[in-house]
Amino acid sequence: MKTRTQVAIIGAGPSGLLLGQLLHKAGIDNIILERQSGAYVLGRIRAGILEQVTVDLLKEAGVGERVQREGVVHHAIELVFAGARHPIDVHGLTGGKVVTAYGQTELTRDLMDARQAQGLPTVYEAGDVSVHGFDGDQPVVRYRKDGADHEVQCDFIAGCDGFHGVCRASVPKDAITEYEKVYPFGWLGVLADVPPVSPHAIVYGNSDRGFSLCSMRSMTRSRYYVQCPLEDKVEEWSDQRFWDELRRRLDPELAARVVTGPSIEKSIAPLRSFVAEPMRFGRLFLAGDAAHIVPPTGAKGLNLAATDVKYLAGAFIEYFGDKSAAGIDTYSQRALRRIWKAERFSWWLTNLMHRFPDTQGFGQRMQEAELDYLVNSRAASTALAENYVGLPL
Repeated sequence: MKTRTQVAIIGAGPSGLLLGQLLHKAGIDNIILERQSGAYVLGRIRAGILEQVTVDLLKEAGVGERVQREGVVHHAIELVFAGARHPIDVHGLTGGKVVTAYGQTELTRDLMDARQAQGLPTVYEAGDVSVHGFDGDQPVVRYRKDGADHEVQCDFIAGCDGFHGVCRASVPKDAITEYEKVYPFGWLGVLADVPPVSPHAIVYGNSDRGFSLCSMRSMTRSRYYVQCPLEDKVEEWSDQRFWDELRRRLDPELAARVVTGPSIEKSIAPLRSFVAEPMRFGRLFLAGDAAHIVPPTGAKGLNLAATDVKYLAGAFIEYFGDKSAAGIDTYSQRALRRIWKAERFSWWLTNLMHRFPDTQGFGQRMQEAELDYLVNSRAASTALAENYVGLPL
């Protein structure tokens, strides 16, 4: 069974769905293939802090109404170390820039609903997806669905299928360079229907017991994390143990404000930094987690994926509309320049806030000294704030 489209998008996560929406608005035919079910995609618990460029892109795609209505704007972050809390006025230090708390699940739902309402082709539970001919002029995507073989002929393939997807894995090994750093700990995350400990700020904690993070999804739903050993099992962490440990890593006043409740999701995520270069291989393009992973410390993963999509959608629109290949020829270079800056920020913040195996005595005091300089230097605070809200495109 053969079909024809202009852009075949592999992966129905936020990056694939957002790319499909932007292309549709520009009159460019596309199909999305996803190996998982729609319910599985919606069930993934992910990031929830959006830079302004991401919010603006959702508006451009015609799906920004709910994030504007329900998203919670954050004007500041707070750093906890040595038993005290220190605010960083992100809004004031960046000339009015902010970030918005809006769960990735809700963002994905908005994009899925828009695509369904417009009747755009999306194939969930597509099996045995494979990409072919992307080094020539007639790329093809093959998959199986309901026992039948299908083939999609297209002009371009967009690999938005994540770190473990087929697109990057299909690139010849000698054509791609991969950079990776694996961190020796994980994040134990708990999602609970409790009010956030701080309604307009995200709280990062550094303590001799390890890292902690207090964030939110809405005014009634919060997401909390504590650093934990990679070998820990979720079953070893009762809700009570988690809340007790979180409080120990915060300053006394903030710890007293933590509202506890039963977890509705609990998981342990490893941390890694990863970049694949380049991000274009003939007529195959990588975007989002297929090309890069950042530690969640800097809240950059989803925002980097959105930036990739902005560049890639613009390149395709320029190609089909203006018959110019300039955008697709420079896509990888433009995207990687921003990606490496975000990788640097996420790596720096991860090293600053976490307890490493060699963070004993001297190492802990060095972290605290750097944090003390950070919160008492306007220049250093401004650098943190600028990176946090997102550097210019």
